[in-house]
Amino acid sequence: MSLHLYNTLTRTLERFKPLRQEEVKVYYCGPTPYNYAHIGNLRNYLMDDIIVRTMRFLGYKVRTVMNVTDIDDKTIRDSQKSGKSLKELTENYTNEFLADCTRLAIIPADTIAPISTLIPDMGTIIDGLIAKWYAYLADDGSVYYSVAKFRKYGELAHLDTKWMISSVRIDNDEYEKEQVADFALWKAYDAEADGENSWEIEVTIDWEKKILKWRPGWHIECSACNMKFFWAQIDIHMGGCDLIFPHHQNEVAQTEAYTGKKFANYWLHGGHLLVDNKKMAKSAKNFYTLGDIFEQNKDIPEILIARGFRLMALQNQYRENFNFTFERLGAAINTIRGLDEMMKRLGRYRDLLLRDKVELSDEDLTLTAKWRIKFHDITREFRENQQSYMQEFIEKLEDDFDTLSAMATVYEYQTYINTGIDDSLFTAWECSSLIGLMQSWNEVVSIFDFDLLTSESLPADISRLAEARILAKTLKDWAESDRIRDELVSLGYKMIDEKDGWRMEKV
Repeated sequence: MSLHLYNTLTRTLERFKPLRQEEVKVYYCGPTPYNYAHIGNLRNYLMDDIIVRTMRFLGYKVRTVMNVTDIDDKTIRDSQKSGKSLKELTENYTNEFLADCTRLAIIPADTIAPISTLIPDMGTIIDGLIAKWYAYLADDGSVYYSVAKFRKYGELAHLDTKWMISSVRIDNDEYEKEQVADFALWKAYDAEADGENSWEIEVTIDWEKKILKWRPGWHIECSACNMKFFWAQIDIHMGGCDLIFPHHQNEVAQTEAYTGKKFANYWLHGGHLLVDNKKMAKSAKNFYTLGDIFEQNKDIPEILIARGFRLMALQNQYRENFNFTFERLGAAINTIRGLDEMMKRLGRYRDLLLRDKVELSDEDLTLTAKWRIKFHDITREFRENQQSYMQEFIEKLEDDFDTLSAMATVYEYQTYINTGIDDSLFTAWECSSLIGLMQSWNEVVSIFDFDLLTSESLPADISRLAEARILAKTLKDWAESDRIRDELVSLGYKMIDEKDGWRMEKV
């Protein structure tokens, strides 16, 4: 089987065929840093991350680019309200966004480009669109794209443009879906409203060079970012479904009119994020940032909450709506705790086997019936199980990044490991293989904590007492076993017996 993905452009599941085997070009729209990212934003970037991680896991050489919309109606508005410069405001919230991504184990794009660094590139495209009659200069000094000139307009968004009015112009960055209209590529400068925020591009109108002041429209930035780093064509463009129209549709119109080539072969879009099955909004008092989620769960470590939120994304098909509830988050956190406990058990089981091998003589080994080490080769049955689990995981991911089903395989594997530990089925070599398979899967899911495999180091005297108690229990000397247990408590440690061995906690 090979990778198949759902293409928004064709509304069908298609086999993925890269433009070039040497490099798969993937672009996704970045944040508008005028405030903290909310969980709906972050869910989209989790989608992007999981898709890119999966493709790399499957062997594709992926290169990613993401813009940062640091020039925008909202960033300019809020910088003026705050009294901060546009650069100061946007750099601060960009850093906060990247910090949230780090908390959620989202790998940053290979190239992250603030659009303020792409003004010359936008000017080049706008000048070219004017020369090809796809764009025109309005009386107020703004440049608009002529939607009627692009015959394929509406193809990505599947709009029936024959019945829509396109005789108006729209210069604000966001507008309603029914407004198919000429949109602003470059907005004219308004000294009273815009203050010091102004940029310049040079275009040719009727063979005359003109300098146009102010700033770009929303859509031209992504075309310029792609042109600078990927040139005319990319393999995959990703984003939330709310960007299909107008943003992504307008990207297609601009880029293809300028280059004469198909812009993106595949378009992948994530579903909406809902809170308690309702649209998230401040007015509805269900609007959350990651910081808000941490604040409402102060008794839970932030890293555990972040891992739980990431798991929620993995347990949701990326094209479907994502319904966030605190109950679902709590369930995901409990699932993470279960995975952590399995990891601890596996580490203790493995260490116990190795400890038996190193510290007990051949005669003593006969006394450690259940826990004795078996250093024979990995069994054929075990090897076949490993191959089966890996193949099943890959097949599910190749089916349009079906992490929901892939996680079902992970949970089945968790049960397999726990049962094997209960029945002392695994050798030390097989433990290493189990860990290796989960490390491979973690390239995609990034939810396992492998530090839990290593027990916290204990003081030498405490470790010796623990080993002595294990031997006493093996010899069924219960009185000695209880005496050592009580001595450990007096020294501040509690030894907890488990089916696969023991663990130590400070009293």
